[in-house]
Amino acid sequence: MTENAGRTVIVATDGACKGNPGPGGWGAVLRWGDVVKTLSGGEADTTNNRMELMAAIEALAALKRSCNVELSTDSVYVRDGITKWVFGWQKNGWKTAAKKPVANADLWQRLVKESARHKVEWIWVKGHAGHGDNEMADQLASDAALKVARTR
Repeated sequence: MTENAGRTVIVATDGACKGNPGPGGWGAVLRWGDVVKTLSGGEADTTNNRMELMAAIEALAALKRSCNVELSTDSVYVRDGITKWVFGWQKNGWKTAAKKPVANADLWQRLVKESARHKVEWIWVKGHAGHGDNEMADQLASDAALKVARTR
């Protein structure tokens, strides 16, 4: 039996930015059985893609033990980056096929590290389409971005 057998955590993540770049926030909803945990945070000067990445990073980092994870995101950038593009970037020393530095390489490296601790299924969901946990993550991200914007 593997260490993560029987522990599937359902995760929804989202990022938001008020201006791009500008004040941004991220949100995550984690479900394990009847237990629900929400996480959020923000940065004063960031981009929507960085906040999408932070949501996934922080959600996976919050899991103390190795788990099976079903992580839904409305970000094709995050889903395709971690399931397709990252392998070439790593092989090329975090450079694109055009030999340019990978945007947000610092966060991609953190996401690779956090993902490696778990067995993650990356699921894309259409944003603002009634996916309950994604809508909740979106609200958390938006609230966090507004909070950061007010304290600037």
